[in-house]
Parts: sequence; C-alpha cells; structure tokens
Amino acid sequence: MAKQTTPSRRSDCPISVGLELFGDRWTFLIIRDLMFTNKRYYSEFLQSPEKIATNILADRLALLEKEGIINKSIDPTHRSKFIYKLSQKGIDLL
Repeated sequence: MAKQTTPSRRSDCPISVGLELFGDRWTFLIIRDLMFTNKRYYSEFLQSPEKIATNILADRLALLEKEGIINKSIDPTHRSKFIYKLSQKGIDLL
C-alpha cells in the first residue's frame, strides 16, 4: 500500500521535505544563529551581517515555528518582545 503524502508536501522523502523547508539560505542562517550565536530576539536576527530583510525574517520564523523547528514565547521581562528558541526537533537537526 502506497504511503499518502500531506497535501503541502511533494513527497514524504526526507531529502525532499528537507529541501522544501530549508531550501533557501535565510532559513539556514536563522537556524545557525539560534544554534551557534544564541540569538533569541527578532532584532538580533536583523543585526546579522547577512542583512536579512524584515519581511523575509518574519516569513521564515513563522515557517520554522509552523514546522516545529522553533518555539516562540513572550519574553517575561519585556512583554512586547518574543523569544525564539530551537525546539527539540530543531536541536535534533544538529
């Protein structure tokens, strides 16, 4: 019996899914910053030397959150800011 694919995916192949999710440099750079430079805030990602545009950053963060790679929570000390962290699924990428 053939495996059914999710409507938003071309296939269930791990390589194909990985390319769909991480197929652009911005997504990789955000994950890099979360893993290795301990960036946690939107403004910190904007300060990266690669100069990601705000609309692209917002889109990629939303995608990573939707896919369960990152978690987004309200900063308890600055209620108007969000903190972004790798989820266990994101940590497993390492």
